[in-house]
Amino acid sequence: MNNFSYTQAASAKEATASRAGTAQSAYIAGGTTLLDLMKANLEEHAQLVDINMLPFKGIEQTTDGLRIGAMERMSDVGEHPLVLQNYPAVSESLLLAASPQLRNMASIGGNMLQRTRCGYFRDAAFPCNKRVPGSGCPAIAGDNHNLAILGVSEACIATAYPGDLAVALAAFDAVLTLENAKGKQRRVSVTDFYLLPGKTPQRETMLEPGELIVALTIPNTAHARRSTYLKVRERSSYAYALASAAVGLDVQAGTIRSARVALGGVGTKPWRSPEAEKVLTGAPATEATFRAAAVAALRGAQPHDDNRFKVELAQNTLVQALMKVAG
Repeated sequence: MNNFSYTQAASAKEATASRAGTAQSAYIAGGTTLLDLMKANLEEHAQLVDINMLPFKGIEQTTDGLRIGAMERMSDVGEHPLVLQNYPAVSESLLLAASPQLRNMASIGGNMLQRTRCGYFRDAAFPCNKRVPGSGCPAIAGDNHNLAILGVSEACIATAYPGDLAVALAAFDAVLTLENAKGKQRRVSVTDFYLLPGKTPQRETMLEPGELIVALTIPNTAHARRSTYLKVRERSSYAYALASAAVGLDVQAGTIRSARVALGGVGTKPWRSPEAEKVLTGAPATEATFRAAAVAALRGAQPHDDNRFKVELAQNTLVQALMKVAG
C-alpha cells in the first residue's frame, strides 16, 4: 500500500477544503469500501479525510419525507422504527446487506458509493475500462454470470452499484443532498445520481470532485408503506444479489392505483422500471398482471453467454415480490 496522510475534519467546509487542496484524496467514514479498494491497489490516495465528526446524522420525519443523515450507520437506519413502519423495503434492503459487523460500520453515504464487484475490475492484472478508460472490457467475452443485462454498453457490462439500499431508494423517488467546497447544496434524485456506462464507464455518479453526500430524503407515500425488497443470491449470507426487486403498491379494492418498481443485480445502475409500473397501474392485483409487468421490465435486456439466466430470474424475483406485497 502506498503512503498517505490522514486528517480529521471538524466541519463540512474543512472537509471539502481538504479535498480541494489535494488532487489524490478521498473521504473516509466507515471505510468498508475504501479500504478494500486501497488494499487491492485499485485506488491510491495521498490523503484520507476522516468525516466521522461531521454533523450529518439524524433520522427524522419532515414535510418532504423521511430525512436520513449520510453519516448514519446502515444497521441503525435499517432498525429505526420510522423506517420499519413507513419504508419496509428500505429497511429490508439494509438488513439483507453485508454482515452485521459491516452494517455496524458502514455509513449510508458510503453505501451509496460502492464500486462494482466485477472480477475483472477487482483484479488489476486484467484490463478494465472503469480503471483504465479505453483498455477494454474482458467481461463481455469472459465470465459475466453476475454482471448486468440492462443498460449495458460496448464499454462495460458491470453492475456498477452492487448493493441493495440504492435499489430501494430508486423505487421510492429518494433524493440526495450534496454539498460542495463553497458550502452550496444541490438535490439530485437517486435515479439520476447513477450514470449509465455509455462510452465513459469510469464515471459512475454525478458526484463532483470534493462534493459530499449530506443526506437523503424519501417521500412518504402509500406505496412506500406497502413495500418489500426481495433479494436472490448464490448463498444465504453475505452475498451480493444476482437479482433483486424493490416494489411498492397502492391497492384499493383489488385494483392497483399506483406502483413503484426497481431492480438490482441486473442493471448497470439501480434500475427503475417505468415500463413495469405502467403495466401495473390501473390493473387488477393478480399474478397475471404481475407476470405481464415482469416481462415489460426485462424487455430491453441484453444478456451475454453466462448471464442469460438472469432474464428469467429477474422476472420471477419481481413477480414474487409483487405477490408478497399484494398479499
